[in-house]
Amino acid sequence: MTTRTQSAAARRLRREAWGFAAGSLCFLVGAFPPYLELVGPVPVGVTFFVGSLLFTAAAVIQLALSGRRPPRRGTEPADRWDWWAAAVQLVGTLLFNVSTGVALTAAVADPDRVGAGWRPDAYGSAAFLVASAAALVAVRDRGSLWDRDARTWHGTWLNMVGSVAFAASAVGAYVEPGTGTYLSPWWSTAGTMAGAACFLAAALLSRRTVEVGAVPSTR
Repeated sequence: MTTRTQSAAARRLRREAWGFAAGSLCFLVGAFPPYLELVGPVPVGVTFFVGSLLFTAAAVIQLALSGRRPPRRGTEPADRWDWWAAAVQLVGTLLFNVSTGVALTAAVADPDRVGAGWRPDAYGSAAFLVASAAALVAVRDRGSLWDRDARTWHGTWLNMVGSVAFAASAVGAYVEPGTGTYLSPWWSTAGTMAGAACFLAAALLSRRTVEVGAVPSTR
């Protein structure tokens, strides 16, 4: 790999880390109750929607530009699981694009409706859980990855904990038909904030790894 190629790869990985970090920060701020009280449901909806777009941009970089190759004959098992983890995560971010967009539209139409602030939806949360599980399988053999620093144990486990927290938030955010209220308002908020905090920490740790010289191999 040439110096120019190495430099370009490092820049792509930095953009990926910054995208996930900025998106996570949007979700963390958006779920913070005083923020809703301060700005109202529409700005909160914008915050979540922008965060989901940042997630998707970072996921595209992670899958298509970072050096990962679609599985083919002879692909190392770790690489295969790594690619599928990135692919499913991209699907999850697209589902969050949809759910945050719908929530924003609903907030504009009726700011007083239940759920105007958005919480993780079941489909996007499920995709994140699957992606995190695949990443854990991939990281079991880090030496066989396209780049052994592309995933780390601490970052992978932080993402898994974050995905579990988002799933808990999705359950808590279920609106009971009979009462029109959340199943668990506390879990709805706490799960979103905890998940976003885990994703933010993982992204910042990933960025630090890249800045100390981690770049994809030519394999």
